[in-house]
Amino acid sequence: MVHSDDPRGTDAPPDYRFSLANERTFLAWVRTSVALIAGGLIAAKGIPFHHEAWRWAVATPPIVGGGALVGDAAVRLRRYEQAMRDGRALPARLLGPWLAVGVCAYACLVLAATLWDR
Repeated sequence: MVHSDDPRGTDAPPDYRFSLANERTFLAWVRTSVALIAGGLIAAKGIPFHHEAWRWAVATPPIVGGGALVGDAAVRLRRYEQAMRDGRALPARLLGPWLAVGVCAYACLVLAATLWDR
């Protein structure tokens, strides 16, 4: 789709600075995902819980969340790059509020696990 205010035309390459910034953002999300997965693994193997259910309740969310986050980052990288090539506004990202709610819920879960694992 060619926009009247976009002299580049369809599939014109975006300014390389924006593409590189998009890639850096993607890599930052990948690093965050790896950190979440590693944190979940450490919780699974390194935190001494008395009950296995608490161990896996604490370890599973960051591992699953890390996998989901890296998948979302890959989709976002492609969508943003295509939007820049087409001269469109960048798509809205709905993950932020969900991520905040998820981290808050996870903190409550960890607190509960710590208090009730006796």
